[in-house]
Amino acid sequence: MVSSSTEKTRRMVVLSILTALVVVLQLVASNILIGSFPLTLTLVPVVIGSALYGPKAGAWLGGVFGAVVLVMCVIGVDKGGVILWNANPFLTALICVGKGVLAGFCAGLAYKAVARANSLGGVITAAVVSPVVNTGTFILGLTVLFNPVLVSWAGADGSSVITYVLVVLVGVNFFIELTLNLALSVVIDRIINYRVRRLA
Repeated sequence: MVSSSTEKTRRMVVLSILTALVVVLQLVASNILIGSFPLTLTLVPVVIGSALYGPKAGAWLGGVFGAVVLVMCVIGVDKGGVILWNANPFLTALICVGKGVLAGFCAGLAYKAVARANSLGGVITAAVVSPVVNTGTFILGLTVLFNPVLVSWAGADGSSVITYVLVVLVGVNFFIELTLNLALSVVIDRIINYRVRRLA
């Protein structure tokens, strides 16, 4: 049996590693554009952290992801994010950080709810929930808080708002994120089971 202080230290070390991984992956992904928006590679460590240590850890890692996205908006790396930042910095920060926090927190809740019956099922559920919440919160935030910007983007693209949202904003980026999470679900499940065996 692992002592409480050893487990706290291990948790802090693992969360530090996952935090660093979130930052590095998001910085790398900022250079991979799908349309106007960068690809999100960071949801895998967010899912790992939320499954290992629960919704609060997922929220932390998601918040770090959101903070890096916000920095990319502020410094001009994320071109769509720059437009939002210039329109309203507070609401842009709310969307960027909020979507990450919710994605991690909800992934942790989903894992916890399903993993009692089936560990791999819990990981797969969390791997689906995380990008759905991340993208869904982003779309909802744009629609409610930045509707004029969304309408102008759709008009410049020559499409209706609904088509623009489904094809450009959700489109390929979302499906790559979802596929990556699902493809790595077995690996994530093995990591979690290894940790459980070590603690037994």
